[in-house]
Amino acid sequence: MRICICTAHVAMVAALSMFFAPESNGGRIESQQARAKVIICKVFKEHCREALAVAWCESKWYVWAQNGQYRGIFQMGSSERRAYGHGPGAWAQARAAYRYFVASGRDWSPWSCQPW
Repeated sequence: MRICICTAHVAMVAALSMFFAPESNGGRIESQQARAKVIICKVFKEHCREALAVAWCESKWYVWAQNGQYRGIFQMGSSERRAYGHGPGAWAQARAAYRYFVASGRDWSPWSCQPW
């Protein structure tokens, strides 16, 4: 029984170290980016490919991306976040960007990055 407990403990520590080891940070970011891609497509529907291209250029699909006043996967500025919303996750950020996209006539001109 002791061997089984130790083996289970070692396996658990190894599994946890994957989440908390500094070198594994890329894996967590990649997982978050993968989730962001799915969410962007669910929100933007037929504009999925365009939205993915814009968000990749703006933030590499990273919800915590920041460049001066610009934040999130679509790098929206402070006045745009105030007008269209924002939040810590991909759902809130994609929905806010979609509201902005619709308000701009379903056109990407407000963004520095273009899908083409």
